[in-house]
Amino acid sequence: MSVYILVVDDEPDVEALFRQQFRRDIKSGRFTMEFAPSAPAALVRAAEIKDPSLILILSDINMPGMSGLEMLPKVRAERPDVPVIMITAYGDAETRRKAIERGAVGLLTKPIDFALLRHEIDARLGQAA
Repeated sequence: MSVYILVVDDEPDVEALFRQQFRRDIKSGRFTMEFAPSAPAALVRAAEIKDPSLILILSDINMPGMSGLEMLPKVRAERPDVPVIMITAYGDAETRRKAIERGAVGLLTKPIDFALLRHEIDARLGQAA
């Protein structure tokens, strides 16, 4: 079974950064990391991965069109089984409150602490096993 992590961010350099940080995991087949350039594209992809192999969605908050906070209740309604962690440059208390209220399980601030993110992914992989 392939295990998927969906990363949602409109900045193209984010994909390169994530691929570099998790290159060993991806190469070894530990999980597959997919990237969606917008919230609408992420909603489509989350609906397409029908089996329980989608274990985590990581989403930027500030994106053109539909923001991550606007996407959050929609993706949670479609895939209540999949935890969502929001990523933002602004980790203030109000942003955190809105993210949690709308269904996020956590909030990471940029620059991303990849050790903390790796711990989150490891926990999700353990639950999926």
